[in-house]
Amino acid sequence: MRELLIATRNEGKMPEIRHALEGVPFKIIDINNAPALEGFEPHESGSTYEENALIKAKEYGTRARMLTLADDSGVEVDALGGAPGLQSARYAPGTDADRNRKLLGVLKEVPDERRGARFVSVIAIFEPTSGKTRTSRSEVYGRITREPRMERPFGYDPIFLYNEAGKTGGEMTLEEKDKWSHRGRALAKAREILLKEFA
Repeated sequence: MRELLIATRNEGKMPEIRHALEGVPFKIIDINNAPALEGFEPHESGSTYEENALIKAKEYGTRARMLTLADDSGVEVDALGGAPGLQSARYAPGTDADRNRKLLGVLKEVPDERRGARFVSVIAIFEPTSGKTRTSRSEVYGRITREPRMERPFGYDPIFLYNEAGKTGGEMTLEEKDKWSHRGRALAKAREILLKEFA
């Protein structure tokens, strides 16, 4: 069975990716189980989610000599002109909870009708032998809540209320995230690409 490296060290993303790719004819390899990648981190110098996802997929994939899937994602808040965007993972030092606290603090005086936001996710696939790359993208819309609502705290999930689902990402099951979330939808497209072009 062909190996597929999942190029993330984010422990919150891994269960979502594994769940979305369940049943594909690939052996999923966790980046932490790839000795060639120990201590290696690519520099995300891109100016778009696509560029950063491809940087990760290419650099990890080239080093591990393995078909590789990587993602880049962010939350863009209307009242902040699209921030934190590409800087979402680096918006504040510390934990996801620290970043949530900072964003809620910045938006403290912003009324509910101006708290609109979108979540963006781009998945990149890279095959080192051929140099072939593919990407998939999804955007979903919602708003930033006034306090965290969660059972599964990860990223900005506890404070992003999805318009279509009527709940935050922190309140969703993995099945619901497959259906409604930015990453779930981008992964569904990536799954089709994997089956059609790389299996």
